[in-house]
Amino acid sequence: MKMKRIICILAALLLLIIGAEAQKKGQQNYVIGFYNLENLFDTYNDPAKNDEEFLPEGKNKWTDAKYQKKLGNMAKVIKAMKDENGAWHTLLGVSEIENRLVLEDLVMDPQIAEANYQIIHYDGPDRRGVDVALLYRPDSFKYIESESIPFTFEGSSIDFIMDQEQKDYFRTRDILMVHGTIDGEHFAIYVAHLPSRAGGKKGGNQLRDRGGEIMYDHAMKMQQKYPGIKIVCMGDMNDNPTDPSMAEYMHGKEHRSEVTDKDFFSPFTSMLKAGFGSLAYQGVWSIYDLLLVNNALANAPEGTFEIRQLHKKGYYGRVFNPKFLTNQQGQYKGTPFRTFSNGSFIGGYSDHYPTYIVISK
Repeated sequence: MKMKRIICILAALLLLIIGAEAQKKGQQNYVIGFYNLENLFDTYNDPAKNDEEFLPEGKNKWTDAKYQKKLGNMAKVIKAMKDENGAWHTLLGVSEIENRLVLEDLVMDPQIAEANYQIIHYDGPDRRGVDVALLYRPDSFKYIESESIPFTFEGSSIDFIMDQEQKDYFRTRDILMVHGTIDGEHFAIYVAHLPSRAGGKKGGNQLRDRGGEIMYDHAMKMQQKYPGIKIVCMGDMNDNPTDPSMAEYMHGKEHRSEVTDKDFFSPFTSMLKAGFGSLAYQGVWSIYDLLLVNNALANAPEGTFEIRQLHKKGYYGRVFNPKFLTNQQGQYKGTPFRTFSNGSFIGGYSDHYPTYIVISK
C-alpha cells in the first residue's frame, strides 16, 4: 500500500509538471488576425466622409439602435475567437471602419473591454470614407512606431492601362504599417484593404497588383533596416492568394520550404485550393482575407517566434466560421451572415469571415 501511495504521488507530481509546462508553452502563443467589419460607420454626419447612407435619415436608416447592434455583433465575434483560442488576439487588423470613434466604441464593449485593446488608426483618402486600423494588446505587443503608406503610382514596375488623369483622380485606402515587439522580438505588421473589384473597373487588377508591390517593397526595406524582423502582411486583398497581386507582387509561396528572405509564406493558398473560403459571391468561394508572413516567421531560428499549424491536415491559417456567423436558411444559406441583405438590415455580422494565424516559440 505504501508503494502504491508513492506511485500515486509521483504520478500526480508528473501531471502537475506536465500541466505547468503546457501552461508555460501556452503563454507563448499569440493570435494575430484580420477582420473586415463590413461598413462600421457611426451615426454622425462627417462632411469629409462619404457617409450619407449611414445616417438616421440616409438610405440605410442607420439609427443608434442599429449601430449598437453592429458593435455588439463585432465584439461577440472577437470574444468567440478568444474563447476558441483561450487568449485574446495580440494583434487584430480591421478594415471598413469609418473613423477612430467607432473603434473606441468597439473596444469598450463589455464583451471585450477586459482585453484593453489600443488603437492605431490614420484617416485616409478613400472616397468611400473607410479606413484600416490595428487593435493591439499593450501587455503583449510593445508599440514603437507606425506609418500610413499612401497608394501612389511612382516607382512602379507595372505598365498601367490608366492614363495620367485617371491616376490623379484615383483614391484608395492607405496601407498601415505598425512596428513593435512581442517578447523582445521585432515585428512589422501591415494592414491593407486593396482596391475593390466592384464594377470591373478598367485596370482594376493592376491596382491590386500595385498594392501588393507597395506593401512588398516597404517590407523588404524593413528587413534591411531591422535584420531578423518578423513581418505579417494582412488585409482584405480583394484577391485570392493565387492571384498575381499576392503570388507574384507579394512573392507569396504556398509551402514554407519554398520561402526565402525575398518571399512570403502564404498559408491560405493551400486552404483555398482545399475549398476553404472567407467570403462567397454568386456561389463562388474566395479567400480575400489573407495573412502572409516573411521567412523569419515562416522558418524561424530555434527559440524564436514561428507560425504554427492550426489544423490536423497541416494548415497554418484559420477561417473562423462558426454556425452563428453563417446564414442557416434562405437564398444565402451557408454564406457569411452579413449586416444588410438586398438593402434591408438583417442584423448580421459581416460579409466576410475573420481569419487568423497563431505564432509561438
